[in-house]
Amino acid sequence: MNFIVSIFNTIFYQPLFNLLILIYLFLPFHDFGLSIIILTIIVHLILYPVSIKSLKSQKALKEIQPKIQEIQKKYKDKQEQAQKMLELYRKEKINPFSGVLPLLIQLPILIALYRVFWGTFQPEALTNLYSFVSNPGVLNSTFLGLVDLAKPNLILAILVGALQFLQAKKMAPKSSPETKKDVPDFLSMFQKQMIYFFPILMVLIISRLPSALSLYLITASLFTISQHYLIGRKHDVNPSQVLSSAKFEQVNK
Repeated sequence: MNFIVSIFNTIFYQPLFNLLILIYLFLPFHDFGLSIIILTIIVHLILYPVSIKSLKSQKALKEIQPKIQEIQKKYKDKQEQAQKMLELYRKEKINPFSGVLPLLIQLPILIALYRVFWGTFQPEALTNLYSFVSNPGVLNSTFLGLVDLAKPNLILAILVGALQFLQAKKMAPKSSPETKKDVPDFLSMFQKQMIYFFPILMVLIISRLPSALSLYLITASLFTISQHYLIGRKHDVNPSQVLSSAKFEQVNK
C-alpha cells in the first residue's frame, strides 16, 4: 500500500504541487487564487481531448435515451431487451462504455489536484518541492485580497452547488412524450433525485473545507460547461438548412 501511495505521489501529486508553486512564484502579486485557476485550466487543457471524447459519448447516449426508454417499455423480457439495445447501439454507432475509459484516465489526476488544494497550506506540504523550485515560505492564501482560501467560504460553496446542478441538468437523460405518460422506472426517478440531491450534498461538504477546493471546483465546472456548449454548437444543425434540404428532396421526387 505504501508503495502505491509513493508511486501516486511521484507521478501525480508532486508534479502538480510543484507546478502550482511555480505559478504562484511567477505571478507578480503572488495571488494563490489566480494560481489555482491557472493550474486548473492548464490541467483541463491537457485533458481536453480525453474529456471531449467522454462528453461526446455522454451526449450521444443522452440523445438516444427516448429510444432506449421505448425499448424498455416495448420489450419486457430482459434478454430480448438487451438484444434490442445492442442493435440500437450498433445502428447509432455508439459504444455505451466509450465514456468510461476517459474518466478512468482523468481520475488519478483529479484526485491529485484535490490533494494539492486540500493540503497546500499545511507547513509539511512544502517538503514536496523539487530542488529547483524556490520555497515561498508562508503562502499568501487570499484570492484578489477578498477571500481567504485556507478557510471555508459559504458563498463559494453555494456557487459550487449551483454549477454542479447546472451540469447535472444538462446531462439529464431526455424522455419521450410517450414514456412520460407511463409510471417512471426507479432508475429514472433516482437520476432525477440525484440532480437535486448531489449539489446540495456538495454544498454541505465543501462549505466545511478550505475554499481553495471550492475555487478549483468552480473553475473546473465552468471549463466543463464550456466544453458542453462547444460540443452542442458543433453538433447543432441550422433549421434553415434542414428546411432547404427537405424542399430540395421534395422537388427531386
